[in-house]
Amino acid sequence: MLFISTSIPLFICLYKLYLPLKFLAMPSFDIVSKVDLQQLDNAINTVKKEITTRFDFKGSPVSIELNKKDFLVTIEVESDMKMKQVMDVIISRSMKQGVDPMAFDFSKEAHQSGKVWKKEVLVRNGLKQEDAKKIVKNIKDSGLKVQASIMDDLVRVTGKKIDDLQSVIQTSKNWNLGIPLQYENMRG
Repeated sequence: MLFISTSIPLFICLYKLYLPLKFLAMPSFDIVSKVDLQQLDNAINTVKKEITTRFDFKGSPVSIELNKKDFLVTIEVESDMKMKQVMDVIISRSMKQGVDPMAFDFSKEAHQSGKVWKKEVLVRNGLKQEDAKKIVKNIKDSGLKVQASIMDDLVRVTGKKIDDLQSVIQTSKNWNLGIPLQYENMRG
């Protein structure tokens, strides 16, 4: 039973209870793969503007649409060559807007539908379960004294020392998982 004296203010008692809990918390951070929707929208709008002003696209039917709910970019052009040019512009403009090019999944092939070529480009937002498992495996294989756990669409990494956490960040930059990784909520 917790006894609080009336002569000692309540906030001092609560602070004394909180103080030991503060030292029990271990340093941690989260590994995520997120795309800022506003930056993505700006990048796609910039691509649309550039395509309409380019000489090689004059008079060509071009449609580039972003489905913000599903993080899906739909491209329609008149030839396969122009599809590749649009994809190059998307990559370069996205980089300038701060969107990692690895966020775009160009693996789905373009298909011809009548006179136009169509392609759906998925924008990776959030860690898939298999990607999170790869990250946890890579952390365990690194031999660093940290723990990694999967929480929904992020991986929480905890350790006794902040230096160990920073080592995980440095080694993760060499993993080449094919997805952009960000590190947030660093707690010391």
